[in-house]
Amino acid sequence: MSHWPLLSLLIWVPIVGAIPVLFAGQKRPSAARWLTLLISLATLVLSLALLFGYDYNSAAMQFVESHAWLPAIHSRYALGVDGISIALIILTSFTNVLVIVGAWEVIQERVHQYMAAMLVLTGLMIGIFAATDALLFYVFFEAMLVPMFIIIGVWGGPRRIYATIKFFLFTMFGSIFMLLALIFLYLKTGNFSIAAMQHVPLSMAEQTWIFFAFLIAFAVKIPMVPVHTWLPDAHVEAPTGGSVVLAAVMLKIGGYGFIRFALPITPDAADHFAWLVIALSLIAIIYIGYVALAQEDMKKLVAYSSVAHMGFVTLGLFIVFILIRDGSGDMAQLGIQGSMVQMISHGFVSGAMFTSIGVMYDRMHTRMIKDYGGLANVMPWFALFMVFFGLANAGLPGTSGFVGEFMVIIASFHASPWIGLAAAFTLVIGAGYTLWLIKRVVWGEVRSPEVAAMKDISAREVFVLASFALMVLGLGFWPEPLVHLIHAPVTELVHTLGHSKL
Repeated sequence: MSHWPLLSLLIWVPIVGAIPVLFAGQKRPSAARWLTLLISLATLVLSLALLFGYDYNSAAMQFVESHAWLPAIHSRYALGVDGISIALIILTSFTNVLVIVGAWEVIQERVHQYMAAMLVLTGLMIGIFAATDALLFYVFFEAMLVPMFIIIGVWGGPRRIYATIKFFLFTMFGSIFMLLALIFLYLKTGNFSIAAMQHVPLSMAEQTWIFFAFLIAFAVKIPMVPVHTWLPDAHVEAPTGGSVVLAAVMLKIGGYGFIRFALPITPDAADHFAWLVIALSLIAIIYIGYVALAQEDMKKLVAYSSVAHMGFVTLGLFIVFILIRDGSGDMAQLGIQGSMVQMISHGFVSGAMFTSIGVMYDRMHTRMIKDYGGLANVMPWFALFMVFFGLANAGLPGTSGFVGEFMVIIASFHASPWIGLAAAFTLVIGAGYTLWLIKRVVWGEVRSPEVAAMKDISAREVFVLASFALMVLGLGFWPEPLVHLIHAPVTELVHTLGHSKL
């Protein structure tokens, strides 16, 4: 199986599959839906197939493909994955299936175009996680913006144009710096191989400039404070499927970029400026949590919650430098593993939260918290899922929301009790804004005739929410398969970060 072009299939099956979906046309929406679902399921099966041919004991790139692409500049169509990539690829393909099922009856206009855009977006995001050529990575990184721009701009809310332009400009701004860094590294190495860039010797000055170029690019994508302001607008205006993909997968590209580029290419600069990223991460965890408490729009609340939860990702990635200096290699591994578990967990939990908000919006056409209340009286099954996902978002033990954060908190305490205490404080803030949301929306008396008329979730909606719930519970009670999958590449990364390039 390792000799099959699985990675190319994963990228191009959904992208090429979007063409017949488009040809289904506006007059055959049912055909577009079913064809998209079949292509999405095929992509999910292909992504799961990676697990069966993968050598869990090796940190090397596997399922490698390499073909001539731009020989004049020594750039190749080069693909390869390790455990970190595979985890994110499976998250992407799994989320795509649920997004397609979730949009089955919700999207009624230009169905074929919406489904095709989702397929193209899925293929491009998988390409990001599979690319081992930096220029190919950049092409996928930029091309991914186009289908998301279309999804928000065409099927979004009243202020969708403003949100799409803001989203596009912020991401393009960061990408410019990444491109400059990649060009400089190309001039140093003579090719665009990411592995070659990771091993090229660099002075401290060179590392500093390259590190900040990558920091700006990936901080926008995560997003980190203070370049996070595009995210709430994009979430509020995006259709439910767009919000789910944005939160579940696209934000993880920033964390993945740090793991693939910023940390191994500029280890000394990353070590020197780790305090800055740690400080920004703690600001996101604490301050943005308080910002979430003040929101009146459910989507904005969960969007700010995402910024806070992704702060754990960057905290876990950069706390390792303190731990390595202290000789705590095992704790350093725990920090990076916690970041990865948090990325996957946040994909499931945030995807479920935005899906739940979409279920309510489809019935009431409002996202304002004050318009709801007493949903448990009229939608008991939905209330069950909503409360469960809310508790997972607050970090309840037994759910995936607890595992990643706990791992990062433990690593942080070993690095500094004060950093660990500040990070742990988010469990209180997270419970505050999430349970405050649940109390006002789910519990109490029915506040309006519109709420009283709402119907409970359909079988299709049960399938989507139950699928997310199973993943949240599975990762919460048994994170070992994911930790085992990423163990070898994480160990190799910690070893790399422990050696200076100077």
